[in-house]
Amino acid sequence: MTAPLAVFRALADPTRLRILALVRRQELSVGELAQVLGQSQPRVSRHVKILTDAAVCDRRREGSWVFLGVGAAVSPALAQAIDGWHDPSAARWEAADEVRLAAVNADRAARAESWFNAHAADWDAIRSLHVAEGEVEAAIAGALGGEGVGRLVDIGTGTGRMLELLAPTARAAIGIDRSPEMLRFARARLAAAGLERAELRQGDMYALPLETAAADTVVLHQVLHYAQAPAAALAEAARLLAPRGRLLLVDFAAHDRDELRDKEGHARLGFADDQVAGWLAAAGLEPASIATLAGGELTVKLWLGRRVDMPLARAA
Repeated sequence: MTAPLAVFRALADPTRLRILALVRRQELSVGELAQVLGQSQPRVSRHVKILTDAAVCDRRREGSWVFLGVGAAVSPALAQAIDGWHDPSAARWEAADEVRLAAVNADRAARAESWFNAHAADWDAIRSLHVAEGEVEAAIAGALGGEGVGRLVDIGTGTGRMLELLAPTARAAIGIDRSPEMLRFARARLAAAGLERAELRQGDMYALPLETAAADTVVLHQVLHYAQAPAAALAEAARLLAPRGRLLLVDFAAHDRDELRDKEGHARLGFADDQVAGWLAAAGLEPASIATLAGGELTVKLWLGRRVDMPLARAA
């Protein structure tokens, strides 16, 4: 636990209060903070170090970028006290920060659009092989309907679409992806949807950066066919589930489109029901439902499993 004196010392500076106010709104890179604050990056980095040392901010690396979020020392009581503090002189920089933060988000959106436009043909080629995304998303909502999503984790979040779809009703939402480029795209998408508080983290599906039993709902949407070891990936995803938690796997049924290995990097050509059932059982999950969405050259499947006991912690 961070000493209270260290926390108050870290906050005893107008710039550091501004940084905390900004990252409470959304995760920002050090460079983006410098842009909003109108200060040099080395100067902002010094403030960031003080805040992270006191656990007021949390830093997370994505490739060559470092993103800042709210740290463990910022309890609800501390946040409420900060919100209740009124300083008339702060209104000027709050307004300026608001304008520059909007510019940062506009830059994010422009970069994300440019990246997506460059790859849109690849995405469209895959989508043309199966039923419309709207049908898939309706089936996802149906599979998870009737119960609260609770704490949501989207593994291989990609563009962030599953977070955009499910996070509004979740108690908390985290998206994980290996690709910094995808995370930047997702961050822009979530900001445009008003979902800045959904967290994004860089991580590997075989070693997820979350504690055991940290989630009530885990989603793997069109991710597992990239896995060289899908059983291991499912076991790691299942580790995140609290008792009665649910894992939803959305992927292709077994197929013979071998060109997808070379053109799209697919390691697996879909999955059979009994294959997935065996992996879920080995991960300590009971089958809850299976849905089949035919209508294209590739059939989309939704497999839902539920944890009935406490998951085993990951081996050290």
